[in-house]
Amino acid sequence: MSSSIRPTTIALATVGALAAGFLAYAAYFDHRRRTDPEFRKALKRESRRIAKAEKEEAEAQGAQQKRAIRQAVDDRQEEGFPTAVEEKETFFMNMVGQGEALATNEATHLDAALCFYSALKVYPSPGDLIAIYDKTCPKPVIDILAEMVAYDGSLPVGSFGGSGSDAGGSGAGIDD
Repeated sequence: MSSSIRPTTIALATVGALAAGFLAYAAYFDHRRRTDPEFRKALKRESRRIAKAEKEEAEAQGAQQKRAIRQAVDDRQEEGFPTAVEEKETFFMNMVGQGEALATNEATHLDAALCFYSALKVYPSPGDLIAIYDKTCPKPVIDILAEMVAYDGSLPVGSFGGSGSDAGGSGAGIDD
């Protein structure tokens, strides 16, 4: 007896109107994109502007990460490293354990690499340890560790497969 409209009918009508409006706009946008050369040019310009902004942001973030890496290495070097053999062994095991735990979380890759770097500083043959890290650690951690090693010129990483000297070599490669 009541001539009132049900809430479900109102909701369906609203959803239908929104869907029809969206489809009409999509058809209009597609038609304009196909027929208007100025509109196409504007879309390309906007796309290039967005790509350029993303590239600049990525470069800025990379520079910020390099600064953070260098600051972390400087801070760790200021703290110093153990010199006694037993202290080095304990320190090494602690740092490797912490690094392995931190390497599982993407947010702590810098901290993990810093732990591995600290272990590398007290290990007697850093080149061998780097080869082990390369096989067992996630690539982002290895990349950060490589930045740390490159920044710290005091690590004797040398060549990985040779005798550590430049005997008969061309001189190309990592300089000590």
